[in-house]
Amino acid sequence: MSALEAWGGSKVDPGPKAVGTHFQTSGIYIFLIAFACVYYLSNASLLLGHYDLGWHLAAGDLIRERGSIPFQDPWAFTLGDKQWYNLSWLWDVIASVLFQYTGFSGLTLFVVACGAVIVGYLTSACLSSGASVLAVCISVFLAGLLYPTFATPPNIYLAASPNTATMLFCVIFFAECLKRTRRFLLPAMMMLWANLHGGFVLGFFIIGLFGGVALLRRDWKNVTIYGFTGAGCLAAIFVNPLGLHIYDGVTATLGNFVQANITEWMSYSQNITMPGSIPGIVYILVFVALELRFGSSSRVPLESRLLTWLFLVLGLHQFRYMSFFFLFSTIPVALHLDRLLPRKLNDAEMQKALLTAGIIGACVLPLIFMRVEPALGLSDDLLSEQDARYLQENFSHTRVLNHWNVGGPLIFRTHGTVPIFVDGRAATAYPDSLLRDYFTLIKWDIDKTAWNAVLEKYKIGAVFWPTEHDVLRHFLVDERGWKEQYVGSHESLYVKP
Repeated sequence: MSALEAWGGSKVDPGPKAVGTHFQTSGIYIFLIAFACVYYLSNASLLLGHYDLGWHLAAGDLIRERGSIPFQDPWAFTLGDKQWYNLSWLWDVIASVLFQYTGFSGLTLFVVACGAVIVGYLTSACLSSGASVLAVCISVFLAGLLYPTFATPPNIYLAASPNTATMLFCVIFFAECLKRTRRFLLPAMMMLWANLHGGFVLGFFIIGLFGGVALLRRDWKNVTIYGFTGAGCLAAIFVNPLGLHIYDGVTATLGNFVQANITEWMSYSQNITMPGSIPGIVYILVFVALELRFGSSSRVPLESRLLTWLFLVLGLHQFRYMSFFFLFSTIPVALHLDRLLPRKLNDAEMQKALLTAGIIGACVLPLIFMRVEPALGLSDDLLSEQDARYLQENFSHTRVLNHWNVGGPLIFRTHGTVPIFVDGRAATAYPDSLLRDYFTLIKWDIDKTAWNAVLEKYKIGAVFWPTEHDVLRHFLVDERGWKEQYVGSHESLYVKP
């Protein structure tokens, strides 16, 4: 039997009938990808709302201009002798090129395309597990809606940021390990992943879990394969500009004290918003109920179940991992739903219906893009172009203490002409001492001693801070005699007399 015969389960008919049959069996893919893209495009403004997008684009421009990765941050006056570990340099360059030639539209479509690949891979993995078409459709559709976490900005995991690369490669690694067909390609993918985002360490977690399960089963063949795959991936991560120092860049984030002050690293309960978080909470409760009802008697792969439960626990502890729970839960949920759905359902007829709906969804996509395209751009919610221009014209030689969230947009709009105090790169670019000083300032009821110490230590001449922080205004204006010289879109500038 030829490879083509094996694929189809029968002799191959190369004519129009065979093509049409294959097209019909792709109905679930066309439906899920089309409607996922409709959903993502409808939220295009949120895709571009990531607070770090500004400095990522500026970093890509800088790398392309210099032809090398900067050793130190060129935009801040507080870096000291700290090395900048830019773990996402390749993503920055790609985003910079896309932005130069296609603007924010191209960047948005690139993110949506990544989301489409994620949905396609999840669909393939679920169908390979033996679940019915309808069960897979429901499971993947729900995961595709929930994992971006649009309800809790800025913690969005399908966005114009390197986080998207980690979401994509996690799904690819999971699916390839599960299907056991192209595992030999994982080291090459790891080489790419390690230059796109520091989340590449999750790839080792996935491979290690699959290898551990194989070891428990005494499946020595797969133990060997996962061992060599893991070794190949380990060698691949050192093919990057940082070399061995890539480890320093990862540890500058993982386990660093700064995590306690960044929302995505906080617990799930601290990131709940109402009513936006209700669908995710309901999904979690349904998953737990299905596991308790069918867990002991279902055919869910052990690796898939372990990953799902591990990331559910991790996600409750640190919010950023909850998205992985939604992704990895697709197979268990699909197989559990299969036991609840009517057994009379015809997969072929279901594929035809999904194909028709998917084609309609695909036709809607251009209309949605034309509607959202004029509004695509870097959000003015934190820093407008007018704010940046005012700072450039009047405070380019002043030490400005800026709020963390404004740092990225300020870098993008001024490219260093207004040196900043801090931004979202955190411990990968700034000394721990600077970050410890900064985090003493972010309480609503301000610590006057801490503010006085920071203002003196760093010789601050102006403070650029959210206008709504009335307690700070009272402290700087009424007690220290500073002047509120400029009120922007959401930030006020307080100037030392």
